[in-house]
Amino acid sequence: MTTENKMREVLVDSVTLNIGSGTEAEGTEKAILLLSKISGKKVIKSLAKKRIPTWKIRPGLPIGARVKMRGKETIELLRRLLTAVDFALPRKSFTVNGFSFGIKEYVDIPEVKYDPKIGIIGLDVIVSLKRRGFRVARRKIKKAKIGSSHIITGDEAFAWAQAKFGVKEREKE
Repeated sequence: MTTENKMREVLVDSVTLNIGSGTEAEGTEKAILLLSKISGKKVIKSLAKKRIPTWKIRPGLPIGARVKMRGKETIELLRRLLTAVDFALPRKSFTVNGFSFGIKEYVDIPEVKYDPKIGIIGLDVIVSLKRRGFRVARRKIKKAKIGSSHIITGDEAFAWAQAKFGVKEREKE
């Protein structure tokens, strides 16, 4: 019988896939097509909030696409995405309550074929981790603060990724 505390168990909250396409409308459409192909979910356009004249960005202009995955399929998707980077991530990718990494070319992801309409695009993967009880800070009635001992540190996130997926630390290039 295990005496491990269930409240200390690390769980995946969500996996977010993000592609920044710049100011080109064609790039945003390609990003939406690619993310829907990878995830099978509805993709959201990222809109600019500020005006940056040097980059020709104005409020309301689509500058990228993103999709957030939750639930049971996130573990299998995360395993496929980690395969694209050979399960090797730099230690600085692991932060408080999660980690992130980039994939240079989507064709590195297993089961995703090259599409000439899309071309070659890279994407960012952001993994949010949680423990049981984090809902207390987000619920509508009787919100409460989460204690600092309940927060997942970068070292705990790395240890979890090692145990769950066999992630290893990538040497500096």
